[in-house]
Amino acid sequence: MASVRLPVEGQTITDVDEIRTFLEPHGIWYEKWDVEGRVGENATDAEILAAYEPEIDRLKQEGGFETADLINVTPDTPNLEMLIEKFNKEHTHSEDEVRFVVRGRGLFHINPAEGPVFAIEVTSGDLINVPRGTQHWFDFCEDRAIRCIRLFEDKSGWTPHYIEDGVHENYAPLCMGPDYFPAKSSVDPVVKL
Repeated sequence: MASVRLPVEGQTITDVDEIRTFLEPHGIWYEKWDVEGRVGENATDAEILAAYEPEIDRLKQEGGFETADLINVTPDTPNLEMLIEKFNKEHTHSEDEVRFVVRGRGLFHINPAEGPVFAIEVTSGDLINVPRGTQHWFDFCEDRAIRCIRLFEDKSGWTPHYIEDGVHENYAPLCMGPDYFPAKSSVDPVVKL
């Protein structure tokens, strides 16, 4: 189940309704989808997409998404370090980033226009969006393994627009462990204007 960490406040939110309430003003929506018994451990991409076709179709209709695919990252993924480098630097997109975690865990850091950075740890069964234009980055957890359904408005996928002097380097790339809190004391907890 997802959790939201507010490092400046030293607070963690784990209640589903409280997570939704916290994320809503940032334009982020959170859903919990059933995964137990829905697909087998060794299900193919096609089998997983078929199993979640009703939910995918609903999101396509509601959000104008054109396509859905699966990303499957493991420690054995070729060019894993290059892939990690694409995700773990602060950036934005010109469309919503929508992810449903079928298996594994990951950490979205959100740097909102107003307020301090917060993180959303997603696990199996969690679906979130990161709204277009939102400054964010993504870190894999310690096991570097995640399998996600991704939805796109543009069939060619999204392009990251990196933020010059992004704050991502000020945060440890670990899932919700004790080392999550900002790695450098230079993090500015003041609300941005």
